[in-house]
Amino acid sequence: MGRGRVVLERIENKINRQVTFSKRRNGLLKKAYELSVLCDAEVALVIFSSRGKLFQYSSSDLDRTIERYRQCCYISQADDLVEHESQNLYQELLRLKVKHEALERTQRHLLGEDLEPLNMKELHNLEKQLDKTLAQARQRKTQKMLERVDELRKKGHELEEVNKELKHKLQEIYESSQTVEDVELHSAGTNHSSLQIWNGQKEDRSKGKAIDTRTQGGQIIHNNNINHNGWLI
Repeated sequence: MGRGRVVLERIENKINRQVTFSKRRNGLLKKAYELSVLCDAEVALVIFSSRGKLFQYSSSDLDRTIERYRQCCYISQADDLVEHESQNLYQELLRLKVKHEALERTQRHLLGEDLEPLNMKELHNLEKQLDKTLAQARQRKTQKMLERVDELRKKGHELEEVNKELKHKLQEIYESSQTVEDVELHSAGTNHSSLQIWNGQKEDRSKGKAIDTRTQGGQIIHNNNINHNGWLI
């Protein structure tokens, strides 16, 4: 009779588990060696026991084999990533192309072109869309006009305030100039009166000197006929 099929599950008996590990490990190492020799393959085998003990086999340098394994895994992953990214970009391109064609077709319909393939329902929807677009455009136009009117009204108020300030400044300048003229006129009048009084006094003094009479022998003799020595000429 042949040996029965072994159930692949953890061996609970510690001794039997250790014996099985030793036998299977040696067999695996032997198969790895045979594979490397018979097929000229680069084989590296690493085994850790349940206690953490290391068993290894390599047909060449183990570190070089591990580095080669890492490079192959990295290149493979990079290739897979590039391929996946390329597929995503291609799908995105197809989606954008379909969307672009739909937008171009809608634009032609809105411009009144290429309407023959449309049925009654599609034409009705297009009409509703045009009415809605027209209403929105008019609403936006009205809003822009109101905003412009508000801006002009605000600017008008600002100009009125500036005009009031300029008028106030002009009024102050005019009042200050009137005050200066009044002061100058008053000063001029005062100086003229003083000049008249001074001139009158001067004339009176001149007349007093010119008409200097003396009495001599009962006769009035003017000083203009008397010399410096007091004798009558």
